[in-house]
Amino acid sequence: MTREGSGALTLSVVIPVYNELYLVEELLRRVLDVECPELAGLQVIVVDDGSTDGTRELLQGFAASDPRIQLILQPENAGKGAAVRRGIAEATGDLTVIQDADLEYDPADYERLIRPFVYDGADVVYGSRFLSGERRRVLYFRHTMGNRLITLLSNLFTDLNLTDVETCYKMFRTSFLQSIPIRSDDFGMEPEITAKIAKRNARVFEVPISYMGRTYREGKKIGWRDGVKALYVIVKYWVVDDLYVEDEYGSHILTELESAQRFNRWMADAIRPWVGDRVLEIGAGIGNITHWLVPRHRYLATDINPHYLHVLQNQSAGRPYLTVDKADLDRPEDFEDWHEKFDSVVCLNVLEHVPDPNRALSNMASTLASGGRLVLYVPQGPWLYCSLDEALDHRVRYDRASLRQQMEGAGLTIETIQYFNKTGVPGWFFNGKILRKRNLNKLQLKIFDTLMPVIRRVDRFLPWPGLGLIAIGRKP
Repeated sequence: MTREGSGALTLSVVIPVYNELYLVEELLRRVLDVECPELAGLQVIVVDDGSTDGTRELLQGFAASDPRIQLILQPENAGKGAAVRRGIAEATGDLTVIQDADLEYDPADYERLIRPFVYDGADVVYGSRFLSGERRRVLYFRHTMGNRLITLLSNLFTDLNLTDVETCYKMFRTSFLQSIPIRSDDFGMEPEITAKIAKRNARVFEVPISYMGRTYREGKKIGWRDGVKALYVIVKYWVVDDLYVEDEYGSHILTELESAQRFNRWMADAIRPWVGDRVLEIGAGIGNITHWLVPRHRYLATDINPHYLHVLQNQSAGRPYLTVDKADLDRPEDFEDWHEKFDSVVCLNVLEHVPDPNRALSNMASTLASGGRLVLYVPQGPWLYCSLDEALDHRVRYDRASLRQQMEGAGLTIETIQYFNKTGVPGWFFNGKILRKRNLNKLQLKIFDTLMPVIRRVDRFLPWPGLGLIAIGRKP
């Protein structure tokens, strides 16, 4: 993705089409004619969603005349959401915009949509029909009130202050959009996407657009039933945290753990006494522990997941003490510029993933100044290793002796190794060892997090070892 203000971007236009024989050709001409200083290239992805009125044959001929057009033919009508999802998978531009196949929305507005990406670091830009646009056709009052009601309810659940949730014109950073699972096959995709970008703390902007709505006689397809479905989707994705597609980083699983904010605060409170003023955090994720440890004189949050890094960069805006960088514990070169620059390294739920823990510990120790501390959290208890560990890609579960040996091998003096989260052991054992589940139970996590004030008081009195180990190692 191009940095703010650094130049032009390429754009993928995803156009779902269903029975638009008399309008789609003119729409495509307008899309292909778009020009703006911030636009360096154009990819047009047309997804015909099982048209039966001759649209498909027209599109085949038109696509053959311009190499910028990529035509995808769905075998049957599956709905707008399904067609958009198929098109997004093929997008290769820096940005992706969704474009209806009729002439209600004007591609000349792409320039307005692109600018917040170039100059303001946007993740998502909505084109609003209700802000002051250049022109707007006056049509159905009740339909407009329905849109405003859906927007109001969406805003109540997402805590965003959008003016037009149901707008077609939504433009995204492509990598960000492709990391979001879209489950709705119909117009429910609009509030679904909005709910998910809100939960992922995306940088969302709105710009005014022109709107030339059409009547139902002219072919408008959305109706009151779609409004009812939208209300259902708003509530559904307020409850359900389905924020990442499955990827090599395990984002979809790790996010479930990171949503437990009371647990994260408990963890932060447990390690805070050992954390100094110049901090390097390894595997910061989306910043749930970072949030509780800043501000500091200097705080560098790192990760290898590009989606997490972008979230962290957004969080660093307006915080001069917080910086973000990529760091892979398996690459010594990533740590060369940080030699003896920090008095604390925080590494939570990471060491159990790396293929060479000795090298990882040495890399972290190299960044510590004399007397600095490495603050580690790892899963505890080899006897607890189960299907959940396999799903989370845990290489091992540690015991005190093995962790002490590896830390001392990196030249660190052990100050303490203590158990953490004894309360979580029965649930982990039952779900992973007995039921052999490979996914964390979201309801159980919510209940566990809700009961955190009680758990924090009773946890230390439980007679068994904890689910994890907190270890503090000091550099001589």
